[in-house]
Amino acid sequence: MNVQPSQTDVQAPAAKASSVKDIEVDRNELDRSIADFVDRNPDYYANAFHTIHDTTAGIPRTFNWAAALFGPFWSAARGVWGFFWAFLILEIIAWVQIGRGTWGELGADAMAQAERQAARAEEFLLQAQAARDAGEDPSRFETLASNLTRAAERSRETAEAAAADAFMILLSGLALLVVLRLVQGIWSNVVYEKQYSRWRVAPGAVPSGYRTPNIVFGVALGLVIMPLTVYRFTIENIPDWLTAFPADPDHYGATARWLEAVIDDAARSGAGAFDGIVLVVRQILDTISLALIGTPWPVIMAVICVFAWRAAGPRVAIFTAAALAYIALLGYWEIAMETVALVGAAVVLCVVIGIPLGIWFGKSQRAYRFAEPVLDLMQTLPAFVYLIPIIAFFGTGNPPGILATIIFGMPPVIRLTALGMRGVPESIKEAATAFGASRWQLLKDVELPLALPSIMTGVNQTILMCLSMVVIISLIGGGGLGKVILEALQFAAKGPGLLGGFAILFVAMVIDRIVQGAFRRADHR
Repeated sequence: MNVQPSQTDVQAPAAKASSVKDIEVDRNELDRSIADFVDRNPDYYANAFHTIHDTTAGIPRTFNWAAALFGPFWSAARGVWGFFWAFLILEIIAWVQIGRGTWGELGADAMAQAERQAARAEEFLLQAQAARDAGEDPSRFETLASNLTRAAERSRETAEAAAADAFMILLSGLALLVVLRLVQGIWSNVVYEKQYSRWRVAPGAVPSGYRTPNIVFGVALGLVIMPLTVYRFTIENIPDWLTAFPADPDHYGATARWLEAVIDDAARSGAGAFDGIVLVVRQILDTISLALIGTPWPVIMAVICVFAWRAAGPRVAIFTAAALAYIALLGYWEIAMETVALVGAAVVLCVVIGIPLGIWFGKSQRAYRFAEPVLDLMQTLPAFVYLIPIIAFFGTGNPPGILATIIFGMPPVIRLTALGMRGVPESIKEAATAFGASRWQLLKDVELPLALPSIMTGVNQTILMCLSMVVIISLIGGGGLGKVILEALQFAAKGPGLLGGFAILFVAMVIDRIVQGAFRRADHR
């Protein structure tokens, strides 16, 4: 039985598509919105924006003559700062080419070299004449003079060729400037329409209108940046203050002496507190070192392999056994355990101090805003820089090296603990509170378990960052495998350096695999 579709059924999809395409837009209301956004020339920009909206393929057929004539300064006036900076830099390149082709001293270096070579050739000719008058052989001086004369001629030819290219350089700069202005004229309305679309979503956050302060700021930037840059790249003999900042050396000396005096005074006044900190760190380090180095090596090796097996599985246990065998067979066992003790002491202190701070920062946004610059400073300040105050306050050796490692390795566990605490859903906390959970129960039974993945990631990152400090703390008297690398660097010993480096790599990989495997197993339970 054949059922023919009715004409109404066939036309229904087309009618539906047509209805979607022909959505009615309140044109007057849209024009008023555009007028509020552009402030000046609303009719022009309304027509341009409508043309852009109606164009479904290709480049919209609009051209902004103001953008083409005034270039980046139109972008500044309209607050299109990305457009402003991009075309300001590109136009500077064009103006440099124009300047080089117009007043640039092209070939000046080659011409100066030619003059020096000619003067030197003249000196050799005079020496040849003096030798001839004295009855000596002048051929050596004549040969040198002839060679320098030919070199001077080649330098002059190079200078003349460079000067002859000036007109082509000028034309290329003008052509580039014209192209850039045409591009700005074609694309400025498109970019401005996108800014209008963002303005409709967030009116207070997106610049709008024609602002005189923006014009003043853009013109000031252009007058500072463009002339100085063009002058720098088109004039040969420029003043020294333009290429090197006119700094006064006395300022550096006075500031360095003041800072050194402050550090010395702080070290003297806080000597007791600093000694106490070193004592606590040394006690922790001695305890871990006694357990790792004082215990017979078969016991330690067996315990580590069994722990790796139970925590991360048989594959990690096999890798751990192979890594420990490499370390032991090459005679690195004792200093490798010293390295593990250093890292262990640093990680223990980082975790004991960092996790409570991370919990506090996760619960208090004000405290985190106060601590964030300090954490940024701890992570971005080069390690060699804060080794200097570490030595001044705590001396040298393993305990100060651990303190330097703590400064470098603590920020990840603090940041990721705070991130995990802030990531706990408020609905879950509200539900726990509604069921009568106290603040301690809420923290212990709800927030910390949910934040545990982020916290363990922070601990893992802290372990790896502490291991990366092993070589650096050897510079201030720290022991372990870092001392092997330092000695290899001092004597350019390639073999011992590579063997010690692989030992550090294996220690890092073993710790990382065990921690990651233990975390994955705990997460799957």
